[in-house]
Amino acid sequence: MQNCIPVAEGLWYLGANDRRLALFEGAFPVPRGVSYNSYLLTDEKTVLFDTVDSAVGDAFFENLAFALQGRALDYVVVHHMEPDHSATFARLIEKYPAVTVVANQKTAQLLKQYFGFSGAVRQVKEGDTLSVGRRTLRFVFAPMVHWPEVMFTYVPEDGILFSADAFGTFGALPGSIFADEVHFERDFLNDARRYYFNIVGKYGVQVQNVLKKAATLCVRTICPLHGPVWRTQEGIAWYLEKYLTWSAYAPEERGIAVFYASVYGHTQNAAEIFAAAAAAQGVPVQVYDVSAAHVSELLAQAFRYSHAVFASATYNNGVFLYMENLLADLKAHNYQNRAYALIENGSWSPQAGALMGETLASMKNMRQIGEKVTILSAVDEPCAERLRALAKEAADDVKASEQTK
Repeated sequence: MQNCIPVAEGLWYLGANDRRLALFEGAFPVPRGVSYNSYLLTDEKTVLFDTVDSAVGDAFFENLAFALQGRALDYVVVHHMEPDHSATFARLIEKYPAVTVVANQKTAQLLKQYFGFSGAVRQVKEGDTLSVGRRTLRFVFAPMVHWPEVMFTYVPEDGILFSADAFGTFGALPGSIFADEVHFERDFLNDARRYYFNIVGKYGVQVQNVLKKAATLCVRTICPLHGPVWRTQEGIAWYLEKYLTWSAYAPEERGIAVFYASVYGHTQNAAEIFAAAAAAQGVPVQVYDVSAAHVSELLAQAFRYSHAVFASATYNNGVFLYMENLLADLKAHNYQNRAYALIENGSWSPQAGALMGETLASMKNMRQIGEKVTILSAVDEPCAERLRALAKEAADDVKASEQTK
């Protein structure tokens, strides 16, 4: 049975949720599932914006048939070729062979590579328009947000922006498809942050470029390919501000994220002593066990906070493997503009602090606070005092950055 949802006059949501998916892109845990969004605009012409992942293909095609109400499908606009949005493209062409495919040159090439598609494509360039009746489609290119072929479609008559993967989030939709009908900050913001930094975050410069383009448009509705639809000016402004902050690699919050890698609990003990002392100074502190939390969550939290502490046992004369993995992922995603402190442990040859410091120093605009604290096997009272002193130094730095932001 169809489950189409009206978004605006003449615009239908055709998407569906996958609540059984364990790993998005085979990499990121999605315990709350994910939505695959698609939209149909009905005017003098009918326009489908993207297809969906094969996991929800049957529901999508039932929704599409219902929304068309017996009309022909005139156009399909392909914004992004990643298979979670294009896997059902070949099936669409089979069912609607007369449809005109609207895409850019890079997308046309990818359609051949994925599907062997050699049919006609109405190729569009930046700023091109297509009249579909009362409404006009204007195409806005968004290369590397987060694939090179990505583009948006803007409908100026209604202020609707179809934004591909931008402004998306992990998490299945809970009945309502609208951000103003859910508690987005409570229920979706963590997933939105994790989605942004893991999927798009490497390309901050490119995101900033497309945000500049979006700033010239009168946007009243944002229709992303994952997550809720945005349709209030207050909500859109709030979410755009998040994207401006995230894409500039600026901290979202002034506070300290403590990441520790511990084998037998002694490095954890040091991290907890540090965290308690920093929290006692009145600054926000969060503590993460890098062996227990998924690296996608750790990455998002590292970008969230202005300050970070990295505490690791020395392991095989190097950094403990999960900490090493986190640092490599941070570097790969352009982690920058942060202050950090270092804690290392080692029973006979502590090396982790120096190695972590080398990696962090190779990143852009990174600043170390204080001297690293070294633990020899277990924390003793002199070591605990050094940890508390470093915590106060870090907390004072957080407060100073709050005053000067």
